[in-house]
Amino acid sequence: MSTLLEQARDAAKQAYAPYSHFPVGAAVETDCGVFTGCNIENASYGLTICAERVALWKAISEGATRIERLALSCIQAPEGAPAESRMPCGACRQVMAEFLAPEAQIEIDGVGVITLAELLPQPFQLGTPSCLGKTQP
Repeated sequence: MSTLLEQARDAAKQAYAPYSHFPVGAAVETDCGVFTGCNIENASYGLTICAERVALWKAISEGATRIERLALSCIQAPEGAPAESRMPCGACRQVMAEFLAPEAQIEIDGVGVITLAELLPQPFQLGTPSCLGKTQP
């Protein structure tokens, strides 16, 4: 297990998940250090935010210009649970596509390491922010 995955597991312990009872943690490695996030639920489910987006937005808001990789942990997923039950949601995959390169590694606890391109092979794109070390079309 990588140190980044350990940080994701620790972040999950801070989750506010009174509705799903499914705490999730994420950690992103950037040019400015590591940033973590956890899922934060709301009684109005549409206002809930996933751990991956919390970690990514914290990194961007603190000045990160390059996000190298992301780790994700669902600490209460049952042992032997299928990979599908541990994967990032579609919204998080799209946000990852905005800020990570297609070859960026995503380490998912209990699943392994995959690239963003494998996780979301054809993301929606209007252009890529140059502030993250990528070129705009």
